Amino acid sequence: MEPDLFEQTASYGLDIFHFLKIQLGALLRPWVGYQILIAATLFGLAHFAARLAGPRLHGWLRTRQGWPMWRMRTALVLIRRLRGLIFVPLIWGTIWMLRQTTWPSRSFLLTIIGNLALAWIVVALAARLIANRALRAVVQYGAWIWLTLTVLGQTDQFVALMSGITVDLGSLTISAWMVVQAAVAVTVLLATARFLSRISAARINANDDMSPSMRVLTIKVVQLAFYGTAFLFAMKAVGVDLTGLAVLSGAIGVGLGFGLQKVVSNLVSGIIILLDKSVKPGDVISLGETFGWINALGARYVSVVTRDGREYLIPNEDMITGQVVNWSHSNEFVRLDIFFGTAYANDPHEVRRIAVEAALSVKRVLDTKPPVCHITGFGDSSVDYILRFWITDPTAGLTNVRGAVYLALWDAFKAGGIAIPFPQREVRLLDGGEPRQMQGGRGE
Repeated sequence: MEPDLFEQTASYGLDIFHFLKIQLGALLRPWVGYQILIAATLFGLAHFAARLAGPRLHGWLRTRQGWPMWRMRTALVLIRRLRGLIFVPLIWGTIWMLRQTTWPSRSFLLTIIGNLALAWIVVALAARLIANRALRAVVQYGAWIWLTLTVLGQTDQFVALMSGITVDLGSLTISAWMVVQAAVAVTVLLATARFLSRISAARINANDDMSPSMRVLTIKVVQLAFYGTAFLFAMKAVGVDLTGLAVLSGAIGVGLGFGLQKVVSNLVSGIIILLDKSVKPGDVISLGETFGWINALGARYVSVVTRDGREYLIPNEDMITGQVVNWSHSNEFVRLDIFFGTAYANDPHEVRRIAVEAALSVKRVLDTKPPVCHITGFGDSSVDYILRFWITDPTAGLTNVRGAVYLALWDAFKAGGIAIPFPQREVRLLDGGEPRQMQGGRGE
């Protein structure tokens, strides 16, 4: 019959008490005090050396302007851990000297301190690979506790205690030690997956042979593969039966398929957008009343930034089912039309010539595709025209270039004596009668 949790805890407590009793007896020896004094002296020397060398190293690091960012961050981390980096070689050099000149028992406590210092500095440096601060703190303190137990020789007792804390979930028994193992495995594997994903994303983005949409799709597939593999390996490492998990995930998937139809539709639409390359980051599009630049292609939405600084998150499904105008899909040439009218008294040939010259005076209007001006009809008050011109930079805006062409037309018509008519109304009063209103459009 296995001992219950109370007996295991009591046994573990007696082991700790016995260990502390032995250590307390050892602390009463004269050489223990000497070792504590030596360790304190070495720590003071390391602290003084770090305070002396730290500012100089900081000043030297500020002069390394051409270094890449990762090298600057690594150097800064090492400078911040300078005291520990100095203390570890000092104490292990002292331990080596004591082992060569006296009995090993006279360096026993220094060996424990040296092992703890080395473990702590290694964990502190390795934990910097984790970007998330909360996760980094959990990993760092957890590793310190485990290494401290290892140095003190208490890992077996700790494992026995944690294994005795169990929870039964039907046929599955979960212990506290299994939870700790799962947490460690998941953390390490997910951190590794994140690190590999970042490296892969950087290399994929640096590949100029791939289109922007294919880069986004490739990065997302790689990230999904890394994180999915890390999760499955973590579950397998702690002994979780993946067969039952597969059945459960299938049932959950069916339920989510009915409950999250829109979300799934947006996800599938996002994949279609990335595959057919219809839009990509940097394209200028208009969808309904929204006109702007594609900032990013997400798994659920497309981020579009307008000229007034607003960012619209358009669902991917709307990009597939709606009528989207991509101003820069196949080429950068965009034709714009503006409409105007002149008085019947003005020569239409002269009006067309002046309108074309006015459009060409605007910098963004192309002269390689010359503007054209045509008569579209004879209105009640004016002769109606359409002026068509081309630009190659729709990302710079459409309303502003139309406004610039209208302003050039105004100036050119004013200089050339071309009248722009507008409806007018006259009211005449007749003697001895009721006021009679006459309405008409006059060109002057």
